[in-house]
Amino acid sequence: MAMHRFTPIQYFSTIGAHAPVLKIEPGDSVETTTVDAAGRDKSGEQVALGGNPMTGPFFIVGAEVGDTLAVHLDAITPNRAYGWGRAQIAPNVVDPDFVPQLPWPQVGVRPLAEWNVDMSTGQASLTSPATTRPIVLPIEPMLGCFGVAPAGNEAISTATSAQHGGNMDYRRFVAGTTAYFPVLTPGALFFLGDGHALQGDGEMAGTGVEISCDVRFTVDLRKGWTINWPRGENEEYIWTVGNARPLDQATQHATTEMIRWLMADYDMDAITANTLLGQVVEYDLGNMFDPAYTMVCKVAKRRLR
Repeated sequence: MAMHRFTPIQYFSTIGAHAPVLKIEPGDSVETTTVDAAGRDKSGEQVALGGNPMTGPFFIVGAEVGDTLAVHLDAITPNRAYGWGRAQIAPNVVDPDFVPQLPWPQVGVRPLAEWNVDMSTGQASLTSPATTRPIVLPIEPMLGCFGVAPAGNEAISTATSAQHGGNMDYRRFVAGTTAYFPVLTPGALFFLGDGHALQGDGEMAGTGVEISCDVRFTVDLRKGWTINWPRGENEEYIWTVGNARPLDQATQHATTEMIRWLMADYDMDAITANTLLGQVVEYDLGNMFDPAYTMVCKVAKRRLR
């Protein structure tokens, strides 16, 4: 097991079969950085084009199609004090007749919510625009977009998500969690980026509090453990991720993947898995803004003991 320190000099706005920036072994850890969704680094300098520029890809030695890549998120730390987001939620998450009442900007103006992110206090404070009451929130740093190269040499925009992961914007992908991705091409080719200091469910504004981050992660391989959609776990939950539009299709993907997991790894037949899931399942909304929506199907580990 080795610790690698990688400083990116280029970024990708697609997740695909790009030339790897570093080869790592299962069990290795990597310390690296990500830029924000607009391509600005920790000093605020524009170093990449906007649209969730990705750090990577990292080639995992021995990863073959049909394996599963496990990525443990060891640390996600904002590395500057300035964060930004949108000051209006998306029109598709409110009733159509309410859309005109949203705080639309003047033509040609894209209003930003500007935040001060204080790592010493663990809080983010809204500094602009002016509001009728102060907004100060605890930070929960997360990765909005990460995953592996899709099959067939396809390159998929970092604006969206699919079986390979991508722009899922699930707020529980924080430090201390493990994400699982199906290996769809040799070496897996793992990408990461789109750090958020915090974000609500669904990424309803189309952003979190966007910020650049220092990230440390550790990779492992589950040889011959084949999955169809991304999965995750922490101390309390296991979960599966479905990425699609409409939202019911994303829910179907996530639910099907959870039933597969319960039957394959928790000694359940179909009746047991279906009956248990029907009474204990929990759902989280990952993303309801981008081209593909994200639904997360969760089961508390205490239900599985």
